[in-house]
Amino acid sequence: MSLLSVENLRLSFRPEDRPAVEAVKGVSFSLEEGETLAIVGESGSGKSVTAMALTRLLPAPPAHYEGGRILLRGRDVLALSEAELRGVRGKEIAYVFQDPMTSLNPVFTIRSQIAETLRLHRPELSPGDYDREIVYWLNEVGIVNAADRLKSYPHELSGGMQQRVMIAMALAARPALLVADEPTTALDATVQKQIIDLLARLQQQHGMAILLITHNFHILPGLAHRVVVMFRGQMVETGLTDDILRNPSHPYSRALIDCVPKIGARKHRLASIDHAALSAAG
Repeated sequence: MSLLSVENLRLSFRPEDRPAVEAVKGVSFSLEEGETLAIVGESGSGKSVTAMALTRLLPAPPAHYEGGRILLRGRDVLALSEAELRGVRGKEIAYVFQDPMTSLNPVFTIRSQIAETLRLHRPELSPGDYDREIVYWLNEVGIVNAADRLKSYPHELSGGMQQRVMIAMALAARPALLVADEPTTALDATVQKQIIDLLARLQQQHGMAILLITHNFHILPGLAHRVVVMFRGQMVETGLTDDILRNPSHPYSRALIDCVPKIGARKHRLASIDHAALSAAG
């Protein structure tokens, strides 16, 4: 049995004063224990909506789950009650989003925010165990002088350190699946590489699965085992990462790869994507 199996997921948004918009159109994929699957596409392709649908984070309405199944270890998430969902969110599936400054609460210390995760999802721990556990996870994600950071506020940390705190907070619940939604977008190139290497190391150490949401193919080698490419709410290609990088079968996948800057390439302009031509080609 797969850890996660998404079967023909269809999701739309129905605002009261506007026509319905199909955001996810029959998406299907699976994810095994300890595997990394990347969903790749531009903004608006439906990848983040798909990721948030895994735990029904999208408010309904305006979101409408039109059909399909989301099986987490055999349980259909779309059929769970709100009480049951609270046991899934954070505990079994945890999220790291792209902008840690907006994800972290600016008026609470790092300790208090991670302690909230432990209180909700680690009932075997007593409050007296929290500091030890928090320091452990801060050390795991590479925070220097972790014990001294317990009383820090988010604004006292760099963007890279804030993202490391977000990863520590997500992993403190020991989830089976970590959803990393554009976790490097707000960071400079050097810190991006550090975060990707960190995720790969933590996965090896703790055996979690990762669903990586990104628009950028260049961060995938060495991290993602398989790739799903999404275009306008649909899956257009899926396969092993190396296979798609070497020989993409869909023109949209090729277009995304061609948009990645290449060191030493003698081009004055980066490639752009002709969406009209891709839509006409189906």
